[in-house]
Amino acid sequence: MARRGKKKGRPVSGWLVFDKPVGMGSTEAVSKIKWLFQAEKAGHAGTLDPLASGMLPIALGEATKTVPYVMDGAKIYRFTVAWGEERATDDREGPATRMSEKRPTEAEIRALLPKYTGVIQQTPPQFSAVKIAGERAYDLARDGETVEIPSREVEIGRLDLVEMRGSELTVFEVECGKGTYVRSLARDMGRDLGCYGHVAELRRTEVEPFTPDDLVTLAELEAAADLPKAGEAQEGKAAPRSFAALDRLLVETGAALEFLPHVAVGDDAAVKIRLGNPVIVRGRDAPVEAAEACVTARGKLIAIGAIEAGMFKPRRVFTEG
Repeated sequence: MARRGKKKGRPVSGWLVFDKPVGMGSTEAVSKIKWLFQAEKAGHAGTLDPLASGMLPIALGEATKTVPYVMDGAKIYRFTVAWGEERATDDREGPATRMSEKRPTEAEIRALLPKYTGVIQQTPPQFSAVKIAGERAYDLARDGETVEIPSREVEIGRLDLVEMRGSELTVFEVECGKGTYVRSLARDMGRDLGCYGHVAELRRTEVEPFTPDDLVTLAELEAAADLPKAGEAQEGKAAPRSFAALDRLLVETGAALEFLPHVAVGDDAAVKIRLGNPVIVRGRDAPVEAAEACVTARGKLIAIGAIEAGMFKPRRVFTEG
């Protein structure tokens, strides 16, 4: 019988709400954070293109079990559209494919905005992570293939014009749901306005339930990291590190589940739940029925599950809150 290998890294859990800089890919960011924290597990809640900056929530340890809840949350982006060119990638990275001398007026843009609010049909960019016959669209596009990507429903809560920067650039802010491509918004608005357009700048400012106050920059992370200095290694091994300052930058795992009903239980019930057993939940505020709820003990997240007839039935158990 094969022996299980020992897990590498620390069993640290929580959310790091990373302020991703321009030029860094989402996978690269996750690897960087995992290395800094020496975490066993890490994953992100929604890709940000390398040319985009802003909020990239990164889950460590047990928080990876709550990634789907954050991915489903509303997101806010601040973006700048450059008019006059449509580009292959729908951002400034790709070559121009269509051009126009026309530039839209503020009145024309404002008149168009209602068309892009509510539930709309949107076609993802050719350079996107959408899968076509099992392959990523961006891989096919890099091979020179033009593929038909089916449109899909996305929900846009609001789309505001923030600033006109002359006739060439317009700044917008959008609040949208899962699966929305801001680059597609710029492309489609440009076509409707008859002038073409692409995203020149893009920043994600919020991912529900996190706020800008939760953001941590790369500089703050590196300042908090107790990285070994040259000459500190002894007998080929690095000197022990302190992770206290880094760990203080984490948001607790349960913060991703703020919108779910929360029920507090005692230590005995917590032990039963962690073993996968159902328990009766009591308390004035405890719901009798809930399709999804989470249970805490001593302020720590224990499990996510359903409440049926006053009985909590765990579906996903957490060993570290």
